[in-house]
Amino acid sequence: MSSGLRLCQPFPECDEMRTIVPAMRLNDAFKRVFLFAMLALGATIPSGCGKNDRSDGYGNFEATEIVVSAETTGKLIRYDVTEGAHLDAGVVTAVVDTTQLDLDRQQLRSQLRALLAQKPSVASESAVYRQQRSNLEHDLVRYRRLVKEGAVPSKRLEEIEDLAKVVNRQIGAVDSKQPAIDSQASALKAQIERIEDQIMRSQVRNPAKGVVLSKYAEPGEVVTYGKPLYRIADTGTMYLRVYLSELQLSQVKSGQEVEVLVDEEKPAEKRLKGWITWISPKAEFTPKIIQTHEDRVNMVYAVKVLVSNPDGSLRIGMPGEIRFHAAK
Repeated sequence: MSSGLRLCQPFPECDEMRTIVPAMRLNDAFKRVFLFAMLALGATIPSGCGKNDRSDGYGNFEATEIVVSAETTGKLIRYDVTEGAHLDAGVVTAVVDTTQLDLDRQQLRSQLRALLAQKPSVASESAVYRQQRSNLEHDLVRYRRLVKEGAVPSKRLEEIEDLAKVVNRQIGAVDSKQPAIDSQASALKAQIERIEDQIMRSQVRNPAKGVVLSKYAEPGEVVTYGKPLYRIADTGTMYLRVYLSELQLSQVKSGQEVEVLVDEEKPAEKRLKGWITWISPKAEFTPKIIQTHEDRVNMVYAVKVLVSNPDGSLRIGMPGEIRFHAAK
């Protein structure tokens, strides 16, 4: 017959065996032959039509992305960033012109030196007044005795007492200069430290080892504080974001080890170890990367699986699969 029995082929995407029976009236003899053929072929159909080799979750790899921005305002006098380049953590990737900052720092340092130079003269002035007070104290003792004996008039004693009060006020005024100098010096030092911090931040250092995904500036461009310079992804460790049904949630937990499969020459040929690091607390519709509309309208839970990628073979956006039995 030209339109007889059609059986499922042994492909992984075949979920169940389907049969198409011709739209004709079968007699009893044909039914017996049909049943016998079904049983015979059923014993020889490969297991590819079953679900034993199906993965438990599907998704795509992603990485932790960092946008590196300028922390000072000025002209980019150096910009060593190329898309696709591999950068180590801590390397200087850009330098913003610091000429004006350096001039401001020099001016503040000069002011600080001039201010600190006043401290010795203030100390000397204070020492002179203290010596005068010491001399007046001796005179006061002597004149009090002479006034008591009637050798000198009391007015002379009053003059010396008034002079001693003036000297004490002068000592207080001079002594108050020291804290003022120290306070001004501290303010200048703080300004110098702030400028030195800005100069240090003018050197843009790469925050993490990874691959440059995009660049947003060019050498010679004037940048402002917070302007993005480039975007880098830490590809040393990748995350496979997969989507699981509500029924599958009972089989997973944070920290669980799973088996990760990625394509090489054959589909799902390479096997890696992965660890579940995050399980979404709320359901969402299946993302549009899922092919069929029927699957897209299902509610699923996103799960992140951490996978080590020391050789860089895993790429952002690459598809992957997971199987739970690796955790048993």
